[in-house]
Amino acid sequence: MGATPRRALVRASAIGVLALTMAAAMNEVPQPTGATADDSRRRASMVERQIVARGVSDPAVLRAMRVVPRHRFVPATLADYAYDDSPLTIGHGQTISQPYIVAYMTELLQVRRDQRVLEIGTGSGYQAAVLAEVAGEVYTIEIVKALADRARDTLTALGYSRVHVRHGDGYAGWPEHAPFDRILLTAAPESIPQPLLDQLAEGGRLVAPVGSWAQDIVIATKRQGKIHTERTIAVRFVPFTRTVRE
Repeated sequence: MGATPRRALVRASAIGVLALTMAAAMNEVPQPTGATADDSRRRASMVERQIVARGVSDPAVLRAMRVVPRHRFVPATLADYAYDDSPLTIGHGQTISQPYIVAYMTELLQVRRDQRVLEIGTGSGYQAAVLAEVAGEVYTIEIVKALADRARDTLTALGYSRVHVRHGDGYAGWPEHAPFDRILLTAAPESIPQPLLDQLAEGGRLVAPVGSWAQDIVIATKRQGKIHTERTIAVRFVPFTRTVRE
């Protein structure tokens, strides 16, 4: 539900193609209904300066980040800051993650169009919308009812009919729709909940921030029924909680 990295991963060589790439993105990427030219320019700049420059290169992920209108997922009073290089508050003690972290974690998932994804921690719904641009079906669980309802309304208004939102405790996952090809956590548990590992399909991939005060992004893959893990960058996410809030 919100994060910022604690060390930068910048590739300076990407900056040199900024102008050409932004122009191409503006002309080639379909925009949401009601989008303005300024919104499109802000997203294109965000992608090139914050995401491509830090090494994210998956074309499907970059397209998703250029398409999804992040300003629709933040409070109206913060819309002018929606494409800044930082997380933003969305109320109830939660945040919408920094754009780079959303792109980075989505790239780590290695999602295909025919796959089903489970997200734990809907928050604003922004990450779910990005996932919907690269996956088949997205199932997302939010522990705060007000956020779940708001995210559902926003996603519906934007036409994301393949995103299914549930209010509840994400620890138990969504067993009636398991197994999932991919699972993403946007809040940090001290260890990955076993029910989520159980609901990960054979050959599946789970990405999560793991730890208490010091956290790392962890990739967990299931091969022949066994879980294999790999740690990547250090981050700071809100903690994984289990108290369902109305």
